[in-house]
Amino acid sequence: MQLVITFSILAISIVLFISNRVRADLVALLALLAFVITGVLEPTEALAGFSNSVVIMIAGLFVVGAGLLSTGLAHTAGNLLLRLSGKSEKKLFVLLLIITGSVGAFMSNTGTVALMLPIVISIAISINSSPSKYLIPLSYISSLSGLLTLIATPANLLISQVLVDNGYEKLGFFEITPVGIIAIIVGILYFVVARNIVLPNGKNKKAIKDEHKLSPKQLAIDYELGGNLHRLKVPDDSPMIGKQLAQLKLPAKYHLVILKIDRKSTEGIHILPITYQEMAGPTSIIQAKDILYIQGTFDSIEKLAEDYLLIIDAEESEADVLVTKQLGIAEVLLTPHSSLINETVGSIGFREKYNLNILGINRKGEYVLSNMAGVRLRFGDALLVQGAWEEIELLSRAMQDVVVVGQPKEHASTAAASGKAPIAGAIMLFMIILMILEVFPAVISVLIGAVLMIITGCLRNMDDAYGKMNWESIVLIAAMLPMATALEKTGGMVILSKGIIDLLGGFGAMGVLAGIYFITMLFGQFISNTATAVLFAPIAMSAAITMEANPYTFLIAIAVSSSMAFATPVASPTNALVMTAGGYKFMNFVKAGIPLQIVMFIVMMIVIPIFFPL
Repeated sequence: MQLVITFSILAISIVLFISNRVRADLVALLALLAFVITGVLEPTEALAGFSNSVVIMIAGLFVVGAGLLSTGLAHTAGNLLLRLSGKSEKKLFVLLLIITGSVGAFMSNTGTVALMLPIVISIAISINSSPSKYLIPLSYISSLSGLLTLIATPANLLISQVLVDNGYEKLGFFEITPVGIIAIIVGILYFVVARNIVLPNGKNKKAIKDEHKLSPKQLAIDYELGGNLHRLKVPDDSPMIGKQLAQLKLPAKYHLVILKIDRKSTEGIHILPITYQEMAGPTSIIQAKDILYIQGTFDSIEKLAEDYLLIIDAEESEADVLVTKQLGIAEVLLTPHSSLINETVGSIGFREKYNLNILGINRKGEYVLSNMAGVRLRFGDALLVQGAWEEIELLSRAMQDVVVVGQPKEHASTAAASGKAPIAGAIMLFMIILMILEVFPAVISVLIGAVLMIITGCLRNMDDAYGKMNWESIVLIAAMLPMATALEKTGGMVILSKGIIDLLGGFGAMGVLAGIYFITMLFGQFISNTATAVLFAPIAMSAAITMEANPYTFLIAIAVSSSMAFATPVASPTNALVMTAGGYKFMNFVKAGIPLQIVMFIVMMIVIPIFFPL
């Protein structure tokens, strides 16, 4: 009875996945609950996935990947690939897949995708393309890279152990490599030829472009801040020294606004002078040697400099100096019922209320950057504001008057981690070395990398790290893992596997090899490749011994077929990782994966017996 229940739950889950009417993570949770309610699994068995090392490792890899993205290392790597590929998008695509395969030879496919994901997304933005054209190939090639070395996937280590347990020599480190190289070459050629046919056109491309457009750097360009932003130095004899900005009344006298002050710290003992920044406000007191960033026309700047003996920096001030680790800019829209509508900029007390400066107004594409005090605000106006990132984030939560456009929290993270790309790169390399040398279990190596990303400042804090995790993917994977337990517990796997051996035994060893390959690949679409290999490796060994065939041939077929997890988003953690980022639906994996599986089946049935004769 439990066997019927298990296959019924599996069938219903597949239908719900295909329909795409219910979120994938909710379908997985419903299946998990169904196993418990029907008595197929105990609660502890059903919840075991949430404590599984794979799930914890995936969470850690999201943090590591976020560190690579926030520090700009992913963008730098993307630019390097763009230079190497020249103007050829196809060459860039092939290079990305080759690098993915190379990295995947020495670490898990999940780790490979998590590390490459921010790089690929960064490149897609740079070339005005969509990640959906890259992420399914990235996932599939990372799965195939598991066939390059013994340590590349747990399934390889497992079949090696099964051989040893039955009195055979273990697999060599590179013994499976020739099969893996051919698999990757076939996979890359498949996507080069069929990518535009089997992959979606990228419906989320516009969203990516819009988000890029709303970055602080792009906002500074759109508002043309560079031409109105000037840098002035305060000499020791300036009459401005010791006065509060409120006393100077610069907006009224000169139509100027001081936005930021750079100042060298004089407190404590410092081997090197420490420069810190503060947002200028009414109570800010000017000190000697301060560097002032002032918004206004050059004529007004010249008059101010003459009156207060200030030195205009000969080097033109760029608008991106307003975006630092502490300070940032963002665009906000007035809500329909905002209390600011019909009020003048000078009367609303925006600086006092929100601790932010208004740099400009965007009114239907026309920008107001000077003499804003008397401008009366209208519904539909966009305001460019500047101040501490923490204040901008607080403003994004207070939505009664304004709505912050874009993702200031993401931009704050990027600004905070600027200049730390070498540190992030070193952490990633250290993590990979730990995994290759197997100093610790893989999950511990990943957690070390994740913690280092936080304590070195590559991510701002723990809240930032939690915010970078794709919880939909984590819950999906954790909830799907117990399905392997249900199939094993009810005997479903063994029944089907023995049926194939009985059915195809008359076709000789090659027929049974093809049958085992096929059934392993089929069940690999719904459970992990490791679980699939665990269940089918002993059956393959038994079949080989019974038929007096070469066990290496059968077990290599298990390793290969368990890596062909292409037809569903839950076939492997890598598919689940790219599903959300690429904006994919269930049928996208079916359309791209099944043709590749057919091609691989034909190729592998030729290649495996060549390198491992029956």
